[in-house]
Amino acid sequence: MSPARLGTLVRLDLLQRLRSIAWYVLLGVFALLLLGATVLSQFAFGVSADGWGSGVYSVVVYITLLLVMLVSPTLSGNSINGDRDGATLAPVQVTLATTGEILWAKFLAAWVTGLAFVVVAVPFLVFAALTGAVSAATGVVAVAVLIVEAGIVAAIGVAVSGLLSRPLFSVATTYLVVAALTVGTVIGFGLIGTAIRSDATMTSRDLAYDPVTGEPICIDGATDCEMDPRLMECGPWTVDEYTLPRYDTVWWLLAANPFVILADATPTTFDRYGSPQDLFGQVKVGIRFAQLPPDLDTRWDGCAGGEWSSQNDQSTAEEMLASTIPSWFVGLGVQVLLAAGLLWGAWMRMRTPARRLPRGSRIA
Repeated sequence: MSPARLGTLVRLDLLQRLRSIAWYVLLGVFALLLLGATVLSQFAFGVSADGWGSGVYSVVVYITLLLVMLVSPTLSGNSINGDRDGATLAPVQVTLATTGEILWAKFLAAWVTGLAFVVVAVPFLVFAALTGAVSAATGVVAVAVLIVEAGIVAAIGVAVSGLLSRPLFSVATTYLVVAALTVGTVIGFGLIGTAIRSDATMTSRDLAYDPVTGEPICIDGATDCEMDPRLMECGPWTVDEYTLPRYDTVWWLLAANPFVILADATPTTFDRYGSPQDLFGQVKVGIRFAQLPPDLDTRWDGCAGGEWSSQNDQSTAEEMLASTIPSWFVGLGVQVLLAAGLLWGAWMRMRTPARRLPRGSRIA
């Protein structure tokens, strides 16, 4: 692979994109959306309790990731088959450029295009980080995940455009793959977790009351024990049976979700009560809580002042996070393998001379 040829191909692809006025309009709309999100989140978090200003940064990063996910498939989903339809791919294929160089150039150009939106978001991210007193580690990790996710979506779009012959169909397919990673993982987690259920029991007892008068039943011959629970008689223990969903068996489905990866990889700051102070931490707590099995044997004693006991010890969010398993690297690995597999398929499809082409495919 020649770096000179690769650089030339990337530059040519970027020049084609920069010639369009719609590209600059899209960046302007992107900046306006981020401006509105920053102002609204500043009102929502910046004027609240101390420490919650970091929530502004979380919101801005999440909206940036969302917009990159929405825009990148359109910019990369027709990069190869669009050139084939425009009769600009075949002249490049007859040069010294190899199939791998063409594919890598398309991927890098699409990645740089996606990173342009991250660059537009930098002023808003810096403002949110400064006003929210965000730590350097949180800021660096969040931006790094944004850059990686932009590259993965770009790779998926380029690969699908090489596998499918119709630009419109490849763009729609890229959106479906992105939707499967974002929305599909959440739907699968909810549906499968709800379908898998386990039997649970709750053992309880309460103070005994006369069914006629409604007065508490006293012990030791006492006549008035309403104000002293120690003199009240306890009722019998009862056992209630029911079923609970087992989300702990399918929590791994969320590992490949880009928003979960962003939250799980970002360092979390806690307040003095052990609760997370930003949106990243809130999402992370929710995902990690899904790893814990439900309490299948609970006990409630009304005679002891409403005392609860269960299989799981009560702990703060900080302690719970320390006892559960991070999953961001697994999800990131799944995404990388998916993108690499699709790119390999696109490389096989683009090899020249082609033995077989789809019906209606343009050669030159």
